[in-house]
Amino acid sequence: MQPRPYLREISLKRDEIPSCEEYPFNIPAIKELYRLEFHPDVTFFIGENGTGKSTIVEAIALVMGFGPEGGTRNVQLSTTNTVSVLHKYLKAVKSFRKPKDYYFLRAESFYNVATYMDQTGYLHGYGDKSLHARSHGEAFMITLNTKLRGNGLYLLDEPEAALSPTRQMAALSAIHQLVKNESQFIIATHSPILLAYPGAKILMLDEKGIREVAYEETEHYSVTRSFLNNYSKLLQDLLQDD
Repeated sequence: MQPRPYLREISLKRDEIPSCEEYPFNIPAIKELYRLEFHPDVTFFIGENGTGKSTIVEAIALVMGFGPEGGTRNVQLSTTNTVSVLHKYLKAVKSFRKPKDYYFLRAESFYNVATYMDQTGYLHGYGDKSLHARSHGEAFMITLNTKLRGNGLYLLDEPEAALSPTRQMAALSAIHQLVKNESQFIIATHSPILLAYPGAKILMLDEKGIREVAYEETEHYSVTRSFLNNYSKLLQDLLQDD
């Protein structure tokens, strides 16, 4: 029996929205949001800065019972009041089977989660060592490799932020092992390495709304490929004096 997807879809309760001209409903991708279906394995949100990727992932996390700054669902941490109201207007359709594990990794607030874990003293899932005693990238990787146990629903917001290209490939491998262990991922990312995960659903957010695209159709792929193949010429154009 197929255990996934644990989260099948989300939809926007449009008849309850106070105004499409107010944040976050004035973001084009959210203004055009009706219903999104998730891949059983990996779904990516991509797009330029400000297109609503993190806003949507945050709202999904809150609907699923996470705190706004990440961690497990037991970590209800909110050090600043920057949460959008989008989660109040989302409807989630879940599977009849529940995941055994949950985690929300949010790059911008992971430091606060690490501090909270030090304060509570609960570091068993992180290798019995303070996350602050590791580099930022090492803390991310120990979370992926040790804290996430499988059979889980995992939300990741820009997990590549602290990872070198080599570590991004290691993260891709860790994600794959967890997928094989019946896990589902929803990831907001700018990383062309992570986006290469085979068979993933890639949702592009832009001024036209949200649409599914193939990996080779993403700007992440085309720009990275173009730069690596023609970096000398591109650098001349980018860095030329007026």
